[in-house]
Parts: sequence; structure tokens; C-alpha cells
Amino acid sequence: MQSINELLAAYRSMRTMRDFEERMHVEFATGGVPGFVHLYAGQEASAAGICANLTDKDVLLNTHRAHGPAIARGADIFAVAKEIYLRKGGLCRGRGGSAHLHDPRSGLWGANSGVGSGVALGCGAALAARNQKTGGIAVALVGDGAINQGVVSEALNLASIWKLPLIIAIENNGYGEATTVEYASAGKDLYTRAAAFDIPGVQVDGHDFFAVSDAIEAAAARARCGDGPSLVEVKQLRYFGHFEGDAQTYRPQQEVETCRRETDCLQLFRDVVTAGEFIGETELDSIDSEVADLINRVYAEAQSAPYPADDELMQFIYASEYQV
Repeated sequence: MQSINELLAAYRSMRTMRDFEERMHVEFATGGVPGFVHLYAGQEASAAGICANLTDKDVLLNTHRAHGPAIARGADIFAVAKEIYLRKGGLCRGRGGSAHLHDPRSGLWGANSGVGSGVALGCGAALAARNQKTGGIAVALVGDGAINQGVVSEALNLASIWKLPLIIAIENNGYGEATTVEYASAGKDLYTRAAAFDIPGVQVDGHDFFAVSDAIEAAAARARCGDGPSLVEVKQLRYFGHFEGDAQTYRPQQEVETCRRETDCLQLFRDVVTAGEFIGETELDSIDSEVADLINRVYAEAQSAPYPADDELMQFIYASEYQV
């Protein structure tokens, strides 16, 4: 069971992700954000529940829906915003943008736009952790569309036969871009694919922080003691389109409104902790206020930061030039 401080930290993490993304939704519409962005709003309990069970020895690999998990993993939120704006001081020095947030200092080994690629990379990270005896594990966070990728099947097989310390977390938000999971994926439940590789699989409500955290805690314990990988299917709903500007004509009317009203992860979390008298509403309201102030400062600093200088264009092309 989480301590009071851990519960407060989890709520702060989810609130920070939500406010960051809600603000990005507004700012993107002004035309000031370069490129595409893929927002994480609605899925915060997943990243928070996963990262609550990771240590500084562990590695998280992420998808193009990268902002939320980067914040949950502890990346500097000011540097996250600057990277999205392609400004100096960004996580990748303004070179990667929204879908390529990397921060090895916080154990964030990178967002990858190649669907399912994080599972294969996670095998490598898990193998390195075992061979180097760091005690760490790897978590590959991928979307529901990844389960149909050949590289994922190959990686699941490898992880199983080598008993790698790896967790595959599939965030099933109902849609692979504009295609429903029911249309694109055989079988009702994605987690059952794990059985073909002799990997334990479980499905959890991704709007429930505690369900996610408990499942990841069990999977992490299994990985750390040498029993091999686990697959966790996290079912949830994203509040915005696949990308900002997505018309979302493929979604049922009122789908998001119903979710926000009935199963929002932040409200569910508040209901649980306040009902149990662990934490009062005033403490959570105070976090809301502090996060709102933080988000204002983050966006003001990112929008006013300079772009990288022209003479930096050819720097950091080779690994020997890059220093963490």
C-alpha cells in the first residue's frame, strides 16, 4: 500500500500531465507549436502507475504519445516543453520535438515513433541490465496497434526464452490512429496474446491508478527475481484525437464526455483517497493550484526560449560529440 507521500506524488504527477496536455491542446490551436503533437490526456493513471514502481536503475521506453510518460518518469518539465517548441534547452536540444523525447538521466530511454519498436529495444535494455547486474528492469510502453506488429511477436518470443527482466505495457485506448481495436485485432482481449509465448498477461482498468500500480508492481517483482517478462494490457480512453487537428469522425458522439464525467482517472483517484480519509480535498486542491502555477511558468519559459543557433545544426550527429 502506498504511503501518504506516495499518494500525493502520484496525484501531482497525474495532475501535471493533465494540465500540461490540456494547455498544449490550447496552444497548438494558435499555430505556435511546430509539427504534430499527440496528447496523452485521459491516460495519466497508466504512466503514473507504471513510473511509481520504477527505480533509478530502470528504463522506460515510450511511444510517440510521449509527453505524459516523460513527465511521469521525472524528466524536467521545462525541458520537455522547450523540446516540443524546438527551443534551446529542450531535452534533445531542440532537435527531436514532441514525438522524440529522450532523457537517459531520468531513465527515459526514448520515445519511438516506429509502432512496437519499443518492445524490441526493451529486450536490449533488459538484457543489458541483466548482463551488467544492475538490478534494473525495462518497461516497454506501446499502443494497442503494436500488438499486430511482427517485431513485437519476435521480441515477445525472445524475451520469454531468455527470461528477460522486461514488462510490456500495452496502452489500449481503443484506437490505432482512426481504426478501432475491434476491427484491427483478432481476439477480444490483447493480453491473451501473451499466453502464446508462455508470458503471464493481465488486463487492468487504465483509468484506475491503483489497478495499474498493483499490476506493474507484481510484474516488476517477477522481472527483478529472474522469472522473466510480463504483459500488462492497460485499457483506457484518450481524450483528444490521434494527433492535434484530428477530426475524430470515427468516434461515437459523447464518448469522451461520458468518460470525463464517469471514469476520469483524476476524479477516481480523488474519490478513493478522500473516501478512505487518507488525504483531504484541501490537500489535493492545493496541488491543483501549485501545478496550475507551474504550467503557466513552463509555457511562458518555453515560448520565450531562443531557437538553437545556426552553427549548432551539424553538431551531435555522431555519438562521440554528445555528452549527457
